[in-house]
Amino acid sequence: MAKNNGLWYELQGDYYIPCLTLPAEKGTPIGIWGQRHLRCLKEYHRVTYTNLLTSGSLNAYLADIDEQAKNMFFRLVKKYADRQGVTEQLKADKPLEWVQKMNNICNAVEEVVNTELIYA
Repeated sequence: MAKNNGLWYELQGDYYIPCLTLPAEKGTPIGIWGQRHLRCLKEYHRVTYTNLLTSGSLNAYLADIDEQAKNMFFRLVKKYADRQGVTEQLKADKPLEWVQKMNNICNAVEEVVNTELIYA
């Protein structure tokens, strides 16, 4: 291997070929929100995806987006539930109504998180 202008080259036959290995990344687990954002990057923001991938910071970026989305989701679910009066008492008295309301809240909040953070 030889280094020239900051790039590494390896000799193959009579030619020096640039070494195109990606930098190693820390194996951070990526949740569902991070996976959704990854699909969005690959499909609609290819330059950003390529820059993050080649700089070795894609996993850290996706883990951060995933954490932000989880926090936003749980914070908004609590806020929406408080506004709509979905309480533990309702859960104890009318469990099916509580499930229906919580499902509606979760679906609404998921749309907000997707719009504001994941597919932005």
